[in-house]
Amino acid sequence: MTPRASISAFAAILLMPSFGLAADPATLDWSKVPVKTVKLFYPGQGGYDWLLSPEHKKGDNAVKQGKACALSCHEDDEAAMGNKLVKGGPLEPEPIAGKNGVLDLAVQAAHDADHLYFRFQWKTNMAREGRMHDYIRFDGKEWKFWGGDRDKDTVRAGKEPPLFEDRFSIMLDDGKVPLFARQGCWLTCHNGMDTMPGEAKKEDVEKHPYLGKGGLNRDEVLKFLPASRTDGKSWDKTKTKEEIAKIKADGGFLDLMQWRAHRSNIAGMADDGYVLDYRLGDAGTGPFTWNVDRKTMTPKFMFDPAKVGTKALRPEDIGNPAKPAALLREANTAPYDANAGWKEGDILPGRLISRADAKGSAADNDATKGTWKDSTYTLVWRRKLNTGNTADDKILKVGGTYTVSFAIHDDNVGARFHHVSFPFSLGIGVKGDIQAAKLN
Repeated sequence: MTPRASISAFAAILLMPSFGLAADPATLDWSKVPVKTVKLFYPGQGGYDWLLSPEHKKGDNAVKQGKACALSCHEDDEAAMGNKLVKGGPLEPEPIAGKNGVLDLAVQAAHDADHLYFRFQWKTNMAREGRMHDYIRFDGKEWKFWGGDRDKDTVRAGKEPPLFEDRFSIMLDDGKVPLFARQGCWLTCHNGMDTMPGEAKKEDVEKHPYLGKGGLNRDEVLKFLPASRTDGKSWDKTKTKEEIAKIKADGGFLDLMQWRAHRSNIAGMADDGYVLDYRLGDAGTGPFTWNVDRKTMTPKFMFDPAKVGTKALRPEDIGNPAKPAALLREANTAPYDANAGWKEGDILPGRLISRADAKGSAADNDATKGTWKDSTYTLVWRRKLNTGNTADDKILKVGGTYTVSFAIHDDNVGARFHHVSFPFSLGIGVKGDIQAAKLN
């Protein structure tokens, strides 16, 4: 058995126990499930603050009145908007060359008595999988982070390669977040966030009593809901810890699940989080953590040469599907050996993935697998209707209608440089924009 085959077999064994009596989404007969094609488009810096501003050209009044973006103003406008915004202008001051403005996503949904299943397909703009993320490179003396997303200054300047994972995100609500069904993920995107107008300074976030070192211990601003701010929009005007806890206990948060081509796919998982005061992970442990001590820049694990034929990657291995791209702790790793004869240009993943270590609510999405072929991803996904984790998840049921929106990060990009959808209704066994068919 080849090293690559042994890893695949090991991963398959890892997946088997979790399926139990539930269907494996990869083996379902998806040919019998209807396909809904939706368009995702490039939004630039068109966040919620912009939607409410006069620059939105009368649309600001529609948003303030709670009208649905797609139905009131932008039905079938996705391609026109995305193709315009991606080229640059007031809402995209730093366009990325060659970035596509629109993306077609094929969506299929099914259910049984206990689970919801998805199958997604989309064509990538990049001619290889984006399965490399947070890599570190040995420069002959020490390890340093190497590469990054296409918005990184050193990548734009050609000094480092574009290395960033592809991602697929699902936001889901059960009707308890006002306006999400009408305005979708724009409700979570605000000025002050990473790569958005007025991006908050690291030192200001660290000093913030709620978000910073005395609270969530963050140094940047990520997604949040207006309900978590005293003025409904400013990153630094957070409500009290007690007020936010009450909103969350009442269900006023969005479920956010993310499949990651590097940080979760090798484990057959997606991570599980939510958005309210910040973009946070569910309780427990997700499928990935750091493989490097970021203070000393010392790796924790390397590839196991006996299992994969090498202890590290080289620059020429980028994009080679025959080479491993991620460290799965229980399958292809060995403890880092500082005396293993490291050479300048050796590369290791800065992240460590583990299915075995994933626990609790953060590990709910335990049957999620993406495959890439001929520039097209096929992603299958399974989620329990009732995860049992009411504090972090939206509890679903057969006969219920919910709101979903989708986002795709493709082509070595992060933050705002993604594609997003308008919100859609999801009917589980009942009518909806996307209707989950009952499995026989």
